[in-house]
Amino acid sequence: MLRNLLALRQFGQKTISTASHRHFKNRVPEKQKLFQEDDGIPVYPKGWVADVPLYRATMILTAGGTAYAIYQLAMASFPKKQD
Repeated sequence: MLRNLLALRQFGQKTISTASHRHFKNRVPEKQKLFQEDDGIPVYPKGWVADVPLYRATMILTAGGTAYAIYQLAMASFPKKQD
């Protein structure tokens, strides 16, 4: 138990560094040039090969969800008659 407390105390005494230990290449300017090109292509398919199918799937799910919500609202607003 005491060993754990001492280890915790040593951990708390370490300085916290905000500097990154990994050095990555800054690719932001490359991406900015890619997305700001005026080549007639919309923004969503420019980034990655799978962007177009992901965009289409999102649009299909959004349209389907909207249609289903409207259908459920219509069914809730016109209840069945009880005989």
